[in-house]
Amino acid sequence: MPQHSASRPLRWSLLAAPVVGVLILAGCSAGGDTGSSGGASGDAAGEGFSVMVAQANDQDDYYAKTLDAWSKETGIPVEVIPYPSEAYNTQVTTQLQAGNAADMMILAPGTGQPISVVNLAEAGFLEELDKTSAGIIPAGAEAEFSVDDKVYAQPTALAPVGLVWNGPAGGEVGIDEYPSTYDDLLADCKTARDGGKTFTVLAGGVPFNTGLMSMLISATRVYADDPDWNEQRAAGDVTFVDSGWEDVLNDIVEMDKGGCFQDGVAGGTFDTITQGIGGQTSLTAAVPGSAAASISAGAGIDLNVQAFPPADDGKAFTLASANYAWAINAKASDGAKKSAQEFLDWVAQPEQSKAFADLAGLVPITGATADNLLPEYQPIGDLLENGDYAGLPNATWPNPAVYDALGVGVQGLLTGQKTVDQVLSDMDAAWDS
Repeated sequence: MPQHSASRPLRWSLLAAPVVGVLILAGCSAGGDTGSSGGASGDAAGEGFSVMVAQANDQDDYYAKTLDAWSKETGIPVEVIPYPSEAYNTQVTTQLQAGNAADMMILAPGTGQPISVVNLAEAGFLEELDKTSAGIIPAGAEAEFSVDDKVYAQPTALAPVGLVWNGPAGGEVGIDEYPSTYDDLLADCKTARDGGKTFTVLAGGVPFNTGLMSMLISATRVYADDPDWNEQRAAGDVTFVDSGWEDVLNDIVEMDKGGCFQDGVAGGTFDTITQGIGGQTSLTAAVPGSAAASISAGAGIDLNVQAFPPADDGKAFTLASANYAWAINAKASDGAKKSAQEFLDWVAQPEQSKAFADLAGLVPITGATADNLLPEYQPIGDLLENGDYAGLPNATWPNPAVYDALGVGVQGLLTGQKTVDQVLSDMDAAWDS
């Protein structure tokens, strides 16, 4: 298991960008045939290729390390070109349009961003991938990686989202185990308060986090029973109003009134989350699972990732999405395309999938079992192995305005300026706009 540096920043926060640079692997630039021999078969190495990746900080080197391992095994040179995260979307789209982009790049599945797979595939910028790439797409997420039944990107890993749980801090106030039901959670909120802590710290002033908390609750309230709820909404068969989403927002209101969140929750920020969990004044926070290891290392505490508790008669369920994907530039040379696909076939193998996931602090896209995950994911291991999870709901919502309506709407619930019905109506209106 890789060790995370104590100084490693949280992946979900806004980070300072490094100086743009180019890391050359295997000592060669991309695009040329080295003529050297390599690989297990002893055949001549294939044509090298280049890869664009977003890099928030120098520790985000898991793409480079994975490509380097393949390059050393095959003798095929790979050039990794990192760009600062905040400039990455613009760099990718600009270079694709200009015809001078890298041979391969990291994209976002679906349609929600400028670098989303479906958008770029429909524009003719991406190369169709093979059956191996198609075979590792999580069930139900096919539309995020394909157009007209042709696959144009390969998911890198699963990124679980849950409540990061500080068990030792819970023990300090008499909460010896994570709650198994929602009613247990409400009781633990009171217990935590009586002990001078809060059960959950929420960045109530940041729509991204209020929206994320709501989607986490929706796993058990909406998607456990109706995994295809988004498809039903797209068909006009259901709406946010008068659906399980009403239960989601009512839970937020009930948790707020029950003292589950920290005082002044409506003004909470990401720093509030870091301070609450790191300072052990709060027991949980709704953040991407990869943040558990970062916070653990930085604060010297033992955290893990838990699913939001279901209702007493509900089914345990969680969220885990393939948030990033490998894709090949349609304008790359034939040799570069061939080598790039060979790499994708290699990294899709369970052993390599796990190695990448461990480096990235995520869950393998193939071969994940309850007993081969990083320690922080063990509590949700059975759910992941059994497929009891859905992707982030907003990944297939038709436009960003729906998620904005959710995040801002929950802020309004916390300040008393919105009602549940108003928020749900706003979400429906955003969907239909």
